[in-house]
Amino acid sequence: MRPRWPSRRTGPEPMTRGGRVSERDEPERRCIVTRETGPKAGLIRFVAGPDDEVVPDLAGRLPGRGMWVSADAAVLERAAGKGFFARAAKRPLRAPADLAARVEALLAERLVRLVALARKAGRAVAGLEKTKAALVSGEAALLLQAADGSARERAQLRPPVGENTLVTCLFGHELGVAFARDRVIHAAVLAGGLGDRIRDDALRLSGIRDVSEGPASADAATDGLAGEGPRGKG
Repeated sequence: MRPRWPSRRTGPEPMTRGGRVSERDEPERRCIVTRETGPKAGLIRFVAGPDDEVVPDLAGRLPGRGMWVSADAAVLERAAGKGFFARAAKRPLRAPADLAARVEALLAERLVRLVALARKAGRAVAGLEKTKAALVSGEAALLLQAADGSARERAQLRPPVGENTLVTCLFGHELGVAFARDRVIHAAVLAGGLGDRIRDDALRLSGIRDVSEGPASADAATDGLAGEGPRGKG
């Protein structure tokens, strides 16, 4: 599915797959596959590595000319299999066949780390009651709900008013790692701090990850991140 750049919403809808129209002034980039232009938050940057292999640059800091691809699994697969990177770089480049899966794992790991940093800074809470309190008080900028939580569990809370304030691209065990628990269903990121970065990375992950495949596809994101503090469900 190709990225979509929706008009601004005022209701609490889930994040759209593959990007958004930013409320902030944000540079735009063109996808080397679709040739569509959109905010950087909806694309993945790649650079040519020293061994002539394509390297994802999620932080956008690696040296070299950037090659941008829409945050969409099908588009990434096309980029890897049809020589788009080599044409963009005007030199031979290798792209792994499982490029989309690798980018998904890297993005999920990055997002879990960002949520963990927000929690350690006191800018994120987990559990139904704490999350509800943050929403009622207006402190919450984002509502995070596990993709594998039941519809009944998730319906207990509504996200803050605004665009892309509901994050549902992480599974319960991934949110659990971020909050040092076995599993988390409900969490909130408070306004300020890492909220914008968490929202942007969640948008990109939402464009690539098919949560209907279940949490088995997300195990790589939490490798090496677990083992911190008391465990439990929230």
